[in-house]
Amino acid sequence: MLNWPSRKSQLAEEAVKILFKRGAILFGEFTLTSGLKSPYYIDLRVIPSYPEDFDRICTMYAEIIENEFENVDKIAGVPTAGIPFAALVAYKLKKPLIYVRKEVERAHGRGKLVEGVLHRGERVVLIDDVATTGGSLILTAKSVHSFGGEVAGAVVLVDREQGATENLKKAGVELHYLIRISDAPKILLRNGMINEETYEKMMKIVKRR
Repeated sequence: MLNWPSRKSQLAEEAVKILFKRGAILFGEFTLTSGLKSPYYIDLRVIPSYPEDFDRICTMYAEIIENEFENVDKIAGVPTAGIPFAALVAYKLKKPLIYVRKEVERAHGRGKLVEGVLHRGERVVLIDDVATTGGSLILTAKSVHSFGGEVAGAVVLVDREQGATENLKKAGVELHYLIRISDAPKILLRNGMINEETYEKMMKIVKRR
């Protein structure tokens, strides 16, 4: 049986292969939610369209939570990309699901910012697809806190290494991830999925940050 760090490295390699196979790693010129420019884009929104891969990726999220967290009461989805993953992860872990609405969506229905049942003092793990600067995760954490919940930490599949870890730490939230973006080009190159030119271009951008 592999120890957890070795197992996590193995899962990261498998996840990168899945993302590449399904076109969830794209190359070109992209503007991210944060407003930053990037020569590549991680689009995990396509993964739920492939049930077997979606199930596998969510199993990976569940393994991270089982190995890196204690006393988890609820799973929370970060709008909007994190919600499908959070739903299946919560089901796999047999934990209740909540999700947080964006501020602009509160005008209809009951006007609740946090959907689902959240009791004061319950420990919540936040789920999102990708972390860039951590802004969406921080807003979600604030919403959970405003309803009396405690944020046990946040889990993403990919950390783009653009300040999320540091920004979340300042907000009192620890970021857990499966893949660092600096590791993805190495995995892709090692498995013959990209050429040296693309690898160098990606690594140049990563090292510049």
